[in-house]
Amino acid sequence: MATVSAVVIARDEADFIEGCLTSVAWADERLVVLDSATTDDTAVLAERASARVVERPWVSFQHQRNTALGLARCDWVLFVDGDERVPPSLAREVRERLRDSGDVRGFWIPRRNVIAGVWVRHAGWWPDPQLRLLHRASARYDESGKVHEVAELDGPAGALSEPLLHLNYETFAEFRAKQARYAVLEARTLWEKGVRAKPRNLVVQPIREFRRRTVELQGVRHGVFGLRLGMEMAIASFLTYRELLRLGRRGASVE
Repeated sequence: MATVSAVVIARDEADFIEGCLTSVAWADERLVVLDSATTDDTAVLAERASARVVERPWVSFQHQRNTALGLARCDWVLFVDGDERVPPSLAREVRERLRDSGDVRGFWIPRRNVIAGVWVRHAGWWPDPQLRLLHRASARYDESGKVHEVAELDGPAGALSEPLLHLNYETFAEFRAKQARYAVLEARTLWEKGVRAKPRNLVVQPIREFRRRTVELQGVRHGVFGLRLGMEMAIASFLTYRELLRLGRRGASVE
């Protein structure tokens, strides 16, 4: 029978790590790859939950995941973020599909995002598929990117139907703070891909993002909440292009 390592890439996850690890207690191994910059009790709580904790300095999301693939001891790796939970129905589906996975080297898993207590079914937040269940020896992450990492497989991918539960943000203030951090990483990724910003992007791109989230991806179906969510994503777009413009002004010193 195929074995599964449930792996958490963690930094300052003391508020979430116990619930996360409890949801993957069925796995053959629980591994926490801890960012060495962590300042809270994540490691203590993870070890108390019988997880193996390995501390590594932070380089990037992709690097941490590649490190985890090398550290895991099982045939398959299920990546779970600290603020995610694996419901029993998903755990059962994982076990069932791995009994006869054939030549499939990874599985996409839908993700149910909860923001400020609302399951977001529109605005691009559902089904939000994540390539998280990977055959350990068949997957690798491209480390040239900075955020929104997706594994590269040496074979085909399948899809599961049961979702991960993602407890994204309790408040919009938390949402905005995290999107601001992502914006810097996203700008760096765009810069390294050769994308350059112009001042008009600070207006045009947020408007496009608001329209995309609210109209094209039907965020308006959530009413005022959906409009607020669209506005927050527009602000994130503004921050990304502001940072990209800043990188352009620094010019050669960045490259």
